[in-house]
Amino acid sequence: MQGLLLALSAYIIWGCFPLFFNLLSHVPSLEVLANRIVWSVVATLLLILLLGKRNQLLEVLKNRQLMPWLALTSVLISANWLLFIWAVTQHRVMEASLGYYMTPLISLLLARLLLKEALHPLQAVAGALATVAVVWELYSLGSLPWISLTLALTFGFYGLVRKRYPVDGLCGLTVEASLVLPIALLWLLWQFWSPTQNLLFGETTDTTLLLIASGIMTAIPLLLFAAAAKRLDLSVVGFIMYINPTLQFLIAVFIFKEDFPPQRVVTFVLIWTALVLFMWGMWQARKAQQQAVELG
Repeated sequence: MQGLLLALSAYIIWGCFPLFFNLLSHVPSLEVLANRIVWSVVATLLLILLLGKRNQLLEVLKNRQLMPWLALTSVLISANWLLFIWAVTQHRVMEASLGYYMTPLISLLLARLLLKEALHPLQAVAGALATVAVVWELYSLGSLPWISLTLALTFGFYGLVRKRYPVDGLCGLTVEASLVLPIALLWLLWQFWSPTQNLLFGETTDTTLLLIASGIMTAIPLLLFAAAAKRLDLSVVGFIMYINPTLQFLIAVFIFKEDFPPQRVVTFVLIWTALVLFMWGMWQARKAQQQAVELG
């Protein structure tokens, strides 16, 4: 029960991110990203010290084989953060939610293509339906859902690398944010010293506190999720992850009142159907694996 509550808390916080970043819609997306990186490093380092994970962090930093891959994931997660922040400021949260619905399906296809992992037939159908959804979006609305696809691909490749080179979530995020920290700081300094300086950090108390809180908001759900993953079966964690895009979708429709054309209803129905087949296939594959172990 404790693990379930921890996981629900993490996904609810992630799902409410549009509400939080909407409060920063008056701040340029690059400034929000730079501050999120800076304050994420501060927040995660404090958590590592409080949780006694200093040695784990040092082990990650000493791993020469791992560091180049964490440099890659730092770029991928930064790109994902930037696009999500921009999507919120442009009132395109619905497209962002579609991207996070598509992420597990993209991850599944990437694992099949690059890691040669076996697919359950139902999961193969789910992947085909996701492809149909993208083609339908292109046909019906005349443009690719590029925000959705980019969010899904960046996070899909991020998850793929992290799966191939596993590392503790908190330590991993600390290193990833630290690797792009110099770039974030240089950009902030450049903006500060520029003749047309327009940094909003420090301009008002509310904005400054919200920018600092972006780092805390990044670290807390990650910590909750890491604690939940130790207590819950991965299939349960995989199922409730859809709370995140579902909350984003509901926020887009009922709070931000974003346009929801009839054609996009078809897109979401196809994706939701694909996700049901994806989860069903995952459950069937896991059941078969358990039976094989019992018989063996």
